[in-house]
Amino acid sequence: MRFRRQRVLIVGCGDVGVRAAAALPQRVRVLALTSSPQRHAALRARGITPLAGDLDEASTLQRLAGLAHRVLHLAPPPGEGHDDPRTRVLLRTLRRRRTPDAIVYGSTSGVYGDCGGAWIDETRPTRPTTSRAQRRVAAEQALRLFGLSTRVRCSILRIPGIYAPDREGGTPRERLLRGTPVLRASDDVYTNHIHADDLARACVATLWRGAAQRVYHASDDTELPMGDYFDLAADLYRLPRPPRVSREQARQQLGPVLLSFMSESRRLHNERLKRELRLTLRYPTVASGLRGR
Repeated sequence: MRFRRQRVLIVGCGDVGVRAAAALPQRVRVLALTSSPQRHAALRARGITPLAGDLDEASTLQRLAGLAHRVLHLAPPPGEGHDDPRTRVLLRTLRRRRTPDAIVYGSTSGVYGDCGGAWIDETRPTRPTTSRAQRRVAAEQALRLFGLSTRVRCSILRIPGIYAPDREGGTPRERLLRGTPVLRASDDVYTNHIHADDLARACVATLWRGAAQRVYHASDDTELPMGDYFDLAADLYRLPRPPRVSREQARQQLGPVLLSFMSESRRLHNERLKRELRLTLRYPTVASGLRGR
């Protein structure tokens, strides 16, 4: 394989995976695992070779062993439980033949839980408070063990809220049109963001430059409470700013998923992203990203 054209396998080739494929050098052959035959034509149209397989059915993954030099793992865990069997079955498959040179896993900044609005770096211990985040921690741990036992260079991107004007549901516009409330300033939480194009570029940079067993925050430079973010978007779109409510009122009016995001506050340092991966953000703030410049 060392004399062949470089192959990158994308597992979980949704919006960010497609963007990452477009950001890869032309000399790289891009493969994508998909469980949906309906997506094959669309992937081929983007120069991506589709591979039929399902992370929930180990027998469909056998051809992945020894296939790629580098693997970008963006597939989410199952929707319930505290483990990620999908990541475990993928790693077992990759172990069967020549292992890849590098694996990059797209995790979530939710693994830290609530940090009270503090600035945190990648050395902060994980303290997941939701089962969704616990599943991500389980996947990270499986990846670390795989890297240590195989000497594969495994890197982890901890990703906050992904946005982009050309991404489905990628801006606050629909929520603003619905008039969904946000927390009042005294109860508000800090949130973190990354433009989908910058995230894709971070994925590519980590595939080649990420250090072994290293974690990176894939976050931009924005420092905004959630309510201020929605106010900024409302002003850009010339829509009414969302109503502000107390935390108690939010519990009465909003669903559990949205409330879970309003219960955690943290600010992510991104120095490793810039220094070690040498990534210059095209959209360093949400204001520039929502404007498209």
